[in-house]
Amino acid sequence: MIVIGTINLTRTRDQGDFYCPTCASTQTYRLRARRPWLTLYFIPTVPVGSAELFVQCDHCQSTWDLTVLEMDKQSHDLALEEQFRDEAVRSAVLVVIADGHISEQEIASLQRVATRLLERAVDREELGRLCSIAQQNQIEASNYVLTVSRRWSKEQRSQALQAMFLAATADGEMGAPQIEILAKMREMLELSDAEYEAAIEAALDWEAV
Repeated sequence: MIVIGTINLTRTRDQGDFYCPTCASTQTYRLRARRPWLTLYFIPTVPVGSAELFVQCDHCQSTWDLTVLEMDKQSHDLALEEQFRDEAVRSAVLVVIADGHISEQEIASLQRVATRLLERAVDREELGRLCSIAQQNQIEASNYVLTVSRRWSKEQRSQALQAMFLAATADGEMGAPQIEILAKMREMLELSDAEYEAAIEAALDWEAV
């Protein structure tokens, strides 16, 4: 009986130094090539298809697309900051729609919050898409914030809380769902009582600017 199968073989093609996003520091890497081979009696005989190239950090063993070699600490930090800003806006949207509806005052407040965070104008259409996606996917604000806030800095957590508070209080008062969500945020964002109160106070100054 002839035994035929396939196996993936990985080889190192190059080595060097790069900025590893996982380690958040410069590390050595290996440029690896993974390619499937046809085997005969478990012996690789014929390569099948093209090789898949990837970068592997020697320290943490994380793997990346080749574009990671073009990234330095500054560009990595900038990408993370942009990601945070988008997540903070989405968090504010989720808090607003937690009670099942959104008012004109809340829309206007979300636009101001989003424009400040994203540093560009955000129109109603873009805001509407964010609300629609959140409603369709039935995303809960607490679950979302709990997931994404793990990579936020202390300053970013305070800033996100400010955005959520301002959006939730746009009507002058908060509904029960918003009150419950914001009450959870102190522990969820790992803020002390003083840090939580300072963030809320700063939000009022933020709105006045």
